[in-house]
Amino acid sequence: MMIKLYIIFMIPLVFIVNWNLFIFLLLIMTIIYCSFNLNFFFSNISYLFGLDYLSYGLIMLSFFIISLMLLSSIKVCSPSFIFLNLILCLSLYIIFSTLNMFMMYLFFEFSLIPLIILVLGWGYQPERLTSVLYLFFYTLFASLPLLLIIIYFYLNFGSLFFDYSFSYSLSFLMHFFMVFAFLVKLPMFMFHYWLPKAHVQAPVSGSMILAGLFLKIGGYGLMRFMFIYEYLFMNYSFIWYSMSIWGSIVVSLICFIQGDIKCLIAYSSVCHMGMCLMGLLTMSYWGLMGSYLMMIGHGLCSSGMFCMANLVYERLLSRSFFINKGLITFMPSLSLIWFLFCCFNMSCPPSINFLSELIILGSMMSYYYWSFIYVVFISFLSACFSIYLFSYCYHGLFHNCYSYSFINVKEYLLLMIHLLPIFFIMLIVDLLFF
Repeated sequence: MMIKLYIIFMIPLVFIVNWNLFIFLLLIMTIIYCSFNLNFFFSNISYLFGLDYLSYGLIMLSFFIISLMLLSSIKVCSPSFIFLNLILCLSLYIIFSTLNMFMMYLFFEFSLIPLIILVLGWGYQPERLTSVLYLFFYTLFASLPLLLIIIYFYLNFGSLFFDYSFSYSLSFLMHFFMVFAFLVKLPMFMFHYWLPKAHVQAPVSGSMILAGLFLKIGGYGLMRFMFIYEYLFMNYSFIWYSMSIWGSIVVSLICFIQGDIKCLIAYSSVCHMGMCLMGLLTMSYWGLMGSYLMMIGHGLCSSGMFCMANLVYERLLSRSFFINKGLITFMPSLSLIWFLFCCFNMSCPPSINFLSELIILGSMMSYYYWSFIYVVFISFLSACFSIYLFSYCYHGLFHNCYSYSFINVKEYLLLMIHLLPIFFIMLIVDLLFF
């Protein structure tokens, strides 16, 4: 409750348009949050809120990405922009820390409103109106069945707490209603079409929060509901597992025909979240931890890649592969950072993405032995489109049509803050989970 009040009392400060102050306050809040004691089960319980290992890392990621969103959007910083970011921060904190299903559902839906305003108000092209409709109706259509399940739980069992036992059921309809909202938010293949639309039309801050945090709500919700009805997941997981394996391969191939840098990064997110979903559906400890680490690693890596795509867009006024060529002669100092992000995106060591993919591979083989054949294909194609992204942009002949400016220190700081945790979390991961 202390953190929520901290964020609420920051809201009147939006009229002092000083992004340094807000980033400083968010970092102070993160340091306070680090001092909390944790356990495998819910701890630090205050009113209807509590923390455990699943929510701790995702809340830390939320504070981190929100502060980086402000750092990346100094040019458009206004009271309304900072206010929207604080509301998003509060919503995400409540989603990840609440013990109550209805509270989670309420803020799961509410977080859509500031995101839509962000895309409509600070987006680039007129097509952002269409992308907002996709985002709104996909989420609304998928989450209404979840509301029915929550009402059913309350009417039949009188409780909506996550640690309550909701008897035994083998109804596929109940399972489908329970997971559909989170599969769309994750997003799973065939329910993913809103993601590239929203990513391409969103400003850099919108893309960062979509890739870094909103996709993680889906994985977090699946983890929470998985503990309530384990038999349902054990019986019907093979359906989503099969669709995810097939979808990750298809989406990896789709990446090769993209003409837009942000579109390719968005489709690569669908591929990685497919891997994350497969790890979750194995219902094993290793699968759960692998998916959790992949969510943290992907949140940092994907957010950083969208930042770099925005840096190129600000200089060349285009995100097209056909215009962004030969950038190694244009921005040579950024080439190493871009290369590292592309490597971490394809899960190269020594990144947390590599460790998570290795753990997920082990859990998938324990679930279905021949999965490794598909994972080899997915990993190979992931490496291919990451190298394609780097080589197509940074090699070739640069057209000298536009004037340019150099990368400034603030932008290097922004990218390095994304990059370093991906490596350093790898060093302490055994202390956290194993």
